[in-house]
Amino acid sequence: MINRQIPLIDLHRHLDGSIRLQTILDLAKQHDLPLPATNLEELRPLVQIMEPQPGVMAFIAKFEWMVGVLADYDACRRIAYENVLDAQSEGIHYIELRFSPLFMAQPHHLDTVDVVSAVLDGLEQGAEETGVKVNAIGILSRHYGPKMAMQELNALLGHKQRIVALDLAGDEANFPGQLFVEHFKIARAEGWHITVHAGEAAGAESIWQAVEELGAQRIGHGARLMEDPLLVETVFQNKIGVETNLTSNVQTSTFASYEEHPLKAMLQADLLATINTDDPGISAIDLPHEYEIAAPAAGLSSDQIQIAQANALEIAFLSAEEKEALSQSIAN
Repeated sequence: MINRQIPLIDLHRHLDGSIRLQTILDLAKQHDLPLPATNLEELRPLVQIMEPQPGVMAFIAKFEWMVGVLADYDACRRIAYENVLDAQSEGIHYIELRFSPLFMAQPHHLDTVDVVSAVLDGLEQGAEETGVKVNAIGILSRHYGPKMAMQELNALLGHKQRIVALDLAGDEANFPGQLFVEHFKIARAEGWHITVHAGEAAGAESIWQAVEELGAQRIGHGARLMEDPLLVETVFQNKIGVETNLTSNVQTSTFASYEEHPLKAMLQADLLATINTDDPGISAIDLPHEYEIAAPAAGLSSDQIQIAQANALEIAFLSAEEKEALSQSIAN
């Protein structure tokens, strides 16, 4: 189902939800951490989804041992680096990897600024070695509240030239976007692109807020988008991208099945909707799986899958020149 004449792109992947199981075991052993598993098969059910969870926060709980082994900055650098190698193994040409430095720093009380530096170093090393084009997106984790989010923003801004965008993720239901308007005003003034998790654990009003008050150019998930016809028209007219995540949305019980997912309806409405992985280490999937298994199960035709693949290039946080160069590299 993947069109080999179009760049394969993942725009919505959390690098701290994409940690190799073997790396978790390695880091736990290296740092003498009390991991409740001694091998891959014991570890797998602790960090991967075996059955649908009762909501987004139950899904996020699976991160415990992903970030729990990030005991030092070398660990942060390693998992970022391995994310790029794994993207290459999936056949990905361009990937935007997002991370919350505070979320990664908290388990072992690391310095947030140094976490940002380590992650970016790992991504850049991976890009240089593999030839995969990589951009970093910083995340503000809602559930720490606006005061801590400002500290997180400042840590990210310390490396603002190495980051292309700001995102808002975490507990959408209890920490609405209205709490973070000032943060995103600052980010836009610094020249960053904006993408926001919205309409996953809250309704269409959350997407409206992300667009109107946070300046979202793209929406992460956007599961409730199609419930509001005026919102659909607004997203269409303003060419706002939608980063859909099929398997993740089923695993969080946002939708009961692939068949119920609105991605097909989004594409029928000519929205710039795309196919992404979210947290492949937790979901136990990769991007080819989402194209070849999940998308057909969601009712997408081959043509619609190809349109979603092309949409990813259109809404990528790249310059027109970078997009052209990426397309040319595939053609050659």
